[in-house]
Amino acid sequence: MTVAKKPDRLKILDIDPWLAPFASDLNLRMQRYRDTKRALLGPRGRKLTNFANGYLYYGFHRTREGWVYREWAPAAEGLSLIGDFNGWDGQSHPLTPIGNGNWEIVLKGRNALQHGGRVKVRVTHAGTQSDHIPLYIRRVEQDKATNTFCGIIWAPDKPFVWHDQDFSPSQNIPPLIYEAHVGMATEEERIGTYLEFAQNMLARIKRDGYNTVQLMAVMEHPYYASFGYQVSNFFAPSAWYGTPDDLKTLIDTAHNMGLSVLLDIVHSHAAPNTAEGINGFDGTEHQFFHAGARGWHRDWGTKIFNYGKHEVLHFLLSNVKYWLDEFHFDGFRFDGVTSMLYLDHGLGTAFDSYQKYFSLNTDVEAVTYLQLASELAHQTRPGCVLIAEDMSAMPGMCLPIEAGGIGFDYRLAMGVPDFWINTIKTRKDEDWDILKMWHELTTRRPGEKNIGYAESHDQALVGDKTIMFWLADKEMYWHMDRNSQSLEIDRAITLHKMIRLVTSTLAGEGYLNFMGNEFGHPEWIDFPREGNGWSFAHARRLWSIGDADYLRYSDLGAFDRAMLALIREKRILGSPYLRNLWEQQGTQLLSYEKGGVLFLFNWHPTCSYESFFLPTGEEGAYRVVLDTDEPRFGGQGRIAHDVLYTAKEEADRGIGFRIYLPARTALVLERAD
Repeated sequence: MTVAKKPDRLKILDIDPWLAPFASDLNLRMQRYRDTKRALLGPRGRKLTNFANGYLYYGFHRTREGWVYREWAPAAEGLSLIGDFNGWDGQSHPLTPIGNGNWEIVLKGRNALQHGGRVKVRVTHAGTQSDHIPLYIRRVEQDKATNTFCGIIWAPDKPFVWHDQDFSPSQNIPPLIYEAHVGMATEEERIGTYLEFAQNMLARIKRDGYNTVQLMAVMEHPYYASFGYQVSNFFAPSAWYGTPDDLKTLIDTAHNMGLSVLLDIVHSHAAPNTAEGINGFDGTEHQFFHAGARGWHRDWGTKIFNYGKHEVLHFLLSNVKYWLDEFHFDGFRFDGVTSMLYLDHGLGTAFDSYQKYFSLNTDVEAVTYLQLASELAHQTRPGCVLIAEDMSAMPGMCLPIEAGGIGFDYRLAMGVPDFWINTIKTRKDEDWDILKMWHELTTRRPGEKNIGYAESHDQALVGDKTIMFWLADKEMYWHMDRNSQSLEIDRAITLHKMIRLVTSTLAGEGYLNFMGNEFGHPEWIDFPREGNGWSFAHARRLWSIGDADYLRYSDLGAFDRAMLALIREKRILGSPYLRNLWEQQGTQLLSYEKGGVLFLFNWHPTCSYESFFLPTGEEGAYRVVLDTDEPRFGGQGRIAHDVLYTAKEEADRGIGFRIYLPARTALVLERAD
């Protein structure tokens, strides 16, 4: 009798002992991963990087004799290529079925299709014909006269020449991320371009101290105001900002400046559009998506992928490899991971117990897909960074697959922005919860890393407010001039600096800022839409305001640069060492040591401490290297930087030193001996 081998104990159970009751669920997670991988790669064990080559097989490709075009459309009764090249004749260029739902046409002559030519594919299903954009198309353009979208043959005679061979994304770990939207990165009331971003923004990002750019809304989306989250064409860089080669120029330029570039990848859902997108391509709703209610996200109005279908896995994994291989992206921020992980998309679910992660609500097929995607990405581009936008804190999201995890590198610390907004909105300054602040900023899944951030891009959208807007409100329109006096503005600027300092140094092993928030951008984001007369007035960034010396926005920008310089120089985020020195409700004091550097915060709005004793636990001399009250950041300059603070034994208090700590001020001190 053969006895089934007992599965090896997963390391995740040692990392987080609270998972012990769910060992069978975690073993099932790993068994599903192994079984799916085996089914995809075959008995000979092809490499995952060889499997994910759909973009090299499907779509349009030049050959020695001419062109070949292939599609996967299993439910279609017929396909026909139409376009400029044949006068949109639906009869002249039919595709031939070649098995397994695949179709192909070979066109003789290298000029049979022209670079820049417009194409679509006419699909026949159940006796009905409909025109669609090819699934693997690499460029889509909108006809301004008809507002319709069309596929474009992208095959320039001269291939793009890269100059980034010496760049490695691993050099920018820990990541200091500047999250950006190319289209709204201009002051003018229009859509900015990839080339303008490369020319104007990359130098600013580098100057400010960030080492990574995270680009939003790059995957093609027909509705500009969707913020890029209703993707229609997964292999086409958005033509809103320029050509595919323009995007490559942006990334190549960034790499030669030492900057990594991440793509905000959207595999959690897709646009419901049939004429512009992949929905209903073969005439059915279930080619890529679940049929019926399960395939529809009721809150987002989008389609949900069927992650259990091998052809869908092939499409999505090929998409992961495509962006890394073809465009040299250095990793991804995976959007909407919580929505992927749960059948109810996490809507209204409080993830307050481990049972919520291992239940019938968990989409185990999506978990397997994310494991495969993370494995593929790291194999394709070693050193790449994968960030999960998961508010549920799924155990193992950022642990290695072999340990029982899902294999991502970081999780967005999504509870932190919620904490700050809730605190600012609902509590008086003197009642801020210091104990909860420490808990929210330091709590992690065991062994997993976070990306800390103070506010999300969603909070900049019309209908919500950024931190600066919550703090200053309408006063920022009238009193940000240096010659203007305003207690509200003084408070806002001070708290803005303190919030960013404590968040950047405590909330993660990486840090993220959405563009413009570093200097407290005064305008919300409102994309052009019918409700605002299709105006671009609020779909842009006013960089001149942040640069103007006569405005106090420049104080916030200067502090952000100094803060990041400190984080880099002292390697704060790379340090595993964290020690709580002081946290006290009422006095509103918080202090900690991180990476050998001391941080001291007085959050109280009115109480200054003339001689606060800070326990260090060891003797030595310290000096202030950064404080939020410095004149160069718009402060009053009440803290001396040339004073040595000597830690020594003090009766009934232990070892430490005394220091003046003004109200609403944060100090950073380093050892001076």
